Amino acid sequence: MSWAAVSPAILPLAGVVVGACGMLLGQHQALRVDARREAAKRALDERAERKDAIIGFLGATERVEQHRGQLALEPGHGAGDLIELMHAVWLAKKIIELVCSGTLAQAAQDYTLELNRASQDLRPGGAGRPSPALSAREQQLRAEFMEAARRELGYAGEPLQRRTRTEVDVPDVGNSAALQS
Repeated sequence: MSWAAVSPAILPLAGVVVGACGMLLGQHQALRVDARREAAKRALDERAERKDAIIGFLGATERVEQHRGQLALEPGHGAGDLIELMHAVWLAKKIIELVCSGTLAQAAQDYTLELNRASQDLRPGGAGRPSPALSAREQQLRAEFMEAARRELGYAGEPLQRRTRTEVDVPDVGNSAALQS
């Protein structure tokens, strides 16, 4: 058998094999791109779900803090409403537990427990507190929750500087002199 006799049968067959390999390679690449795109979309959806849960929790705790601030201005003002507001906080905390990491869920749990304990003292029949303002412990647990939430959402930089209002209001003498020079 000579090449001239075999080539009309072999060349089309080789073309079919090369074409099939090219098609399979192209499909494989397309599937990989689709899988990456789907994984990225899933990651964005999960982040958005975690972000919504965090915002819901912060909104619920903010309403409790705001109500307690109102109690500071008007003692006895709807102290019974704290029960309903704390129910919303507990529900928001449970949503955090469902969609977020264990670290963030624990930070939410710690903050919720302390917020609930301190708020119970303000309810009718509670032990009573000198001030409905957030305690130092509540502020610390809120800050820990915020840092855990920031890490949960992908922030890997420095933690927030938790300055007090007096630290912000009082300029640093050393820095102000350098600015005036």
